[in-house]
Amino acid sequence: MADISLTAGMRQNLYSMQNTAKLMDRTADRLSSGFKVKTALDDPINYFAAEGHRQRAGDLAGRKDEMGEAIQLVKAGNNGIEAVTDLVASAKSLAQSALSAETTIESMALETQFNDVMTQIDELAGDSGYKGVNLLDGDDDTLKVSFDEKGDSSVTLEGFDGSHTGLGMVTVTTNDWADDGPATSAINMSIDKLDSARTTLRSEAKTLANNLSTITIRQDFTSNMINTLNDGADDLTLADMNEEGANMLMLQTRQGLGTSSLSMASQAAQSVLRLF
Repeated sequence: MADISLTAGMRQNLYSMQNTAKLMDRTADRLSSGFKVKTALDDPINYFAAEGHRQRAGDLAGRKDEMGEAIQLVKAGNNGIEAVTDLVASAKSLAQSALSAETTIESMALETQFNDVMTQIDELAGDSGYKGVNLLDGDDDTLKVSFDEKGDSSVTLEGFDGSHTGLGMVTVTTNDWADDGPATSAINMSIDKLDSARTTLRSEAKTLANNLSTITIRQDFTSNMINTLNDGADDLTLADMNEEGANMLMLQTRQGLGTSSLSMASQAAQSVLRLF
């Protein structure tokens, strides 16, 4: 069977229409999926660059979660410090009341209440942990908070002993505050230790506040960096719907023109038959 011979014009029109059909398929796929680069075959450079951005964003998202947990730990520690500080103030009020006690019985009652507060301080410090880490229990608990994906940038949260003995306070034994009237020297010694404990608590609270500020700033920075990386990956792989829509309209127009041109070329070939 002899091959069908097409005119040069018809062959060129068919070739152009085939290319147009391929471009229309590609544009339709982009419009339906929203991606201009879905696999490495589409554009290896942009594909792997976008994958790198997304992987780093994923690693940073994990660090961001760690920072969020660290912030809660710091808040738990700070809540404990504030509560212990209030108990120290309560203990100081009892000691000051003992200075004006008129009887041994009254002094002994204040001693008992003071020792009860010391017990409460110990229990409260022991209850100030978060997810197994306690910055006030005196067990040398620490937590390293990493900020970057490799862990090169970090801050370490260090605990302290928030018990009454860890803060330098002591309980009082029976009649320490009473000796035929107020034992001024012993009571003032207790007040001095309470003031020293309060100073320590304020120092530890300041340290926690500084760490909290650092972690919060890094958490906000990490959130912005994750958004930047994801936006960069999207710019490399997502299709511009406006552009692809305009491309489809242009291709449809080109296809229509190609069909018309092919029809005209066919009519020109048919006109030869009229000569016979």
